[in-house]
Amino acid sequence: MVKSLVVNDGAHFTEDHPGSTRDASDRKIQRRRAIMHMTQRDGALDLLKWLALLCMVLDHLRYVGYSVDILYVPGRLAFPWFCLAMAANLARARVVTTEGQWRYLGWLLLFSAISEIPYRMYIPDPDTLNVLPTLALGLLVARGWQDRALQTRLLAAGALLLAALFAPRLMFGFFGVLLPLAMLLVIGRPWYFSLLPGLVCLAANQWPVLYSSAQFHNIEAILGIAACLIAPLLGLLLLRQANGFQPPPMRRWAYALYPLHFLLLLAVRQVIA
Repeated sequence: MVKSLVVNDGAHFTEDHPGSTRDASDRKIQRRRAIMHMTQRDGALDLLKWLALLCMVLDHLRYVGYSVDILYVPGRLAFPWFCLAMAANLARARVVTTEGQWRYLGWLLLFSAISEIPYRMYIPDPDTLNVLPTLALGLLVARGWQDRALQTRLLAAGALLLAALFAPRLMFGFFGVLLPLAMLLVIGRPWYFSLLPGLVCLAANQWPVLYSSAQFHNIEAILGIAACLIAPLLGLLLLRQANGFQPPPMRRWAYALYPLHFLLLLAVRQVIA
């Protein structure tokens, strides 16, 4: 019997084993399309990252030497928007191999170490690490939810344990580590689901001085609480509505902006002094 050759999207297989070979072909095609999707720049996502960076710089301007406490309010948008950008990348990468996500973790860990000295040089008497360790642990937790592989789940459990044990040393604490997962859970859902990450964001900012100041009708504290609650909603709306924007893409070089902005602001403070 002569086997007939079947062609399916560039993959050749015989009709004797249609199931397994066709499945392999379909997986290759799905992977190819997913990689093409991942390599396409998302203008809205790049815009979200730039705005998060801007809000972070505005927040840190409070330590330059002038009394600008109102900058605390836009500063509350920075961390949740970075977490949302991480969640959006994870959501786009769902059908792609995890290699890129491990590189992502590697860059976070590398710049966590690089940024710690500039961070401590600029921020007066910090009682936590810089923000990148929190994001690195948050990435592991979100990946553990997304990927059912045993190794990934164990790493997520380890990240949760570290977050619980060292919460006082982590910027935004235990709830800050949970925020990327909370963002991932609401991507693609109706807008009112954004209340979940909003509450997690507020819990991550649960500094006693914030709530006590709000009780005394301090405008910065009240607006800061409001910013925590609505930051996920604003970010999700931006991702859905700002597709027409094409800002400069944020690539790996952008990690260097974190330690560099501390050094730049430190130089500004010394000039002012």
